[in-house]
Amino acid sequence: MKKSVLTRYRVMAFATAIMLLVLCTCMVFKYGFDKGADLTFVVSQVHGVLFMVYLVFAFDLSSKAKWPFGRMLWVMVSGTIPLAAFFVERKVRADVEPLITSPRPAPAQA
Repeated sequence: MKKSVLTRYRVMAFATAIMLLVLCTCMVFKYGFDKGADLTFVVSQVHGVLFMVYLVFAFDLSSKAKWPFGRMLWVMVSGTIPLAAFFVERKVRADVEPLITSPRPAPAQA
């Protein structure tokens, strides 16, 4: 497995988790204080697109790491729980880093 598979998953995990926290904050302001309805709409749309990209990258990572279905589903669902993606990303990184193939050294020129 290439390192880029893990890197793009990690980037999307952080982006999705941060946007989910921003969306939760916007929802508090929208429903708690009756302010920011337009901003909440924009943030929800951005989060939705980022989450779809996150799902694609999480699926790609899970298929290349040959995870069972339950683990793949847990990683995908963690993007919907505020703060969970930060903890799951750390665990995924620790589990996947040993699977990353190191580049082969160039053959010696004689």
